[in-house]
Amino acid sequence: MPRGFCGYLCPLGTLIDLFDWAIGKRVTRFRVSGDGWWVHIKYYLLLGILVAAFGGVLLSGLFSAIPVITRGLLFTLSPLQTGTATGWHQMPPMGGGHVVSLLLFFGVLSLGFLRPRFWCKYVCPSGAVFSLSNLFRASERKVETSCIHCNKCVEICPFDAIKPDFTTRTTDCTFCQSCGGVCPTHAIKFVGRWEVQGLKPENDPPTNETSLGRRGFLSASVGTASSIVGGLLASTGTKAFGANLDGHGPRPVRPPGSVPEEQFLQMCIRCGECFQSCPSDVLQPLGFQQGLEGLWTPHVVADWAGCSSSCNACGQVCPTGAIRSLPLDEKRHARMGLAVINKSTCLPFHGEPCQLCVDECIAAGYDALEFVHVGTEVDAAGQPVEGTGTLAPLLVPDKCVGCGLCQTRCYAINVVSKQLLDRSAIVIEAGNFHEDRLMSGSYRELRELESQSSPANNTGSGSYLPDFLNAPASETPSSERDAQ
Repeated sequence: MPRGFCGYLCPLGTLIDLFDWAIGKRVTRFRVSGDGWWVHIKYYLLLGILVAAFGGVLLSGLFSAIPVITRGLLFTLSPLQTGTATGWHQMPPMGGGHVVSLLLFFGVLSLGFLRPRFWCKYVCPSGAVFSLSNLFRASERKVETSCIHCNKCVEICPFDAIKPDFTTRTTDCTFCQSCGGVCPTHAIKFVGRWEVQGLKPENDPPTNETSLGRRGFLSASVGTASSIVGGLLASTGTKAFGANLDGHGPRPVRPPGSVPEEQFLQMCIRCGECFQSCPSDVLQPLGFQQGLEGLWTPHVVADWAGCSSSCNACGQVCPTGAIRSLPLDEKRHARMGLAVINKSTCLPFHGEPCQLCVDECIAAGYDALEFVHVGTEVDAAGQPVEGTGTLAPLLVPDKCVGCGLCQTRCYAINVVSKQLLDRSAIVIEAGNFHEDRLMSGSYRELRELESQSSPANNTGSGSYLPDFLNAPASETPSSERDAQ
């Protein structure tokens, strides 16, 4: 079925039709003709995306129809649904990724001011793929000699797929059959491409469409060259100002089961399905922290919510395997990051009672936080003085998976509600020795191997626990406190 997706299935096309009907047709001052240089933008855009892909940079998620509408509706209607159903305070905060996505989404709709379905006809690279596949069609729109040149088919065609002589622009036809419905003589039929009996002659009336010619060749050459250069610039620029995977700066905390970061950035198509499936909005789109390369990729915002131990929805809906589909038992062993306690701000290290993070970790079933005595005074004989010191949380790295529930609790109570802190005293960090990112294999078996090789202090071979975390707060060097 030629361009069957565009004609019958694409939800973005349906939304564009609705916008054109409700708003676009009422504003005509920006209208353009249907024979300008813009009629082939989709092919040049597709070429640029393919060139960038050969350079190792995925741009298709920025312009493909399904990601555009999924993100657009997710960032507009979903917050309203959340606020109406559970309270407006439950709406996740807006970030740079949200703003860019919404500008793109409404930009696509606004193209309807130029011509109805301008995006679908001239810009959509997904449509360009289907247009090229039309060359291998098995069936085709045909016009018989009974055509009376009434022009009704040209007026109703939503894809400008009908020439002035009422024959078909093969690459643009979607088989919507709207033209057949308005033809008063039933001269239009949709049959096999090899059926040629009783057809009206082409170029009657004259279409004034000529072969490629000098101007057309020049236009195509400039467009092709621009696409190639644009794809190369996008590839090199994205890599130069991208994720900086060789650096030692902070890394975003990815969803549980995410493949290694380099492969993750290549496999994630920014479709937004993981955001849509996350029941607590712990997954939110990344802005420009990793440049264009990381834009709209999912990351864990533990200040907002933690990752529930009973949910594996993101891996179930990921269409490319950038987030592996893990059973719940495997997901509970997939380490997204490690909790790091800031002893300079953690209340128990300063004599103030607090056990929010420990209680939350126990309730989740991880038991990765334990209480230890800190600040205990000793007498002249080196014996602890009774009644001195306090209990403070200590991380057991072998058990921590970086779910972020501890950070969520500390932030909600100590930062937002009681305003005792400027930021959570326990945060989830990713990066080297903080996370496990496997392309394949079992996280559970990895945890078991770590447990078997762990020394007596309960720190696994793959875990990260700075030595000074075991020291009293007063003994922690200021530089190390600042770093944490």
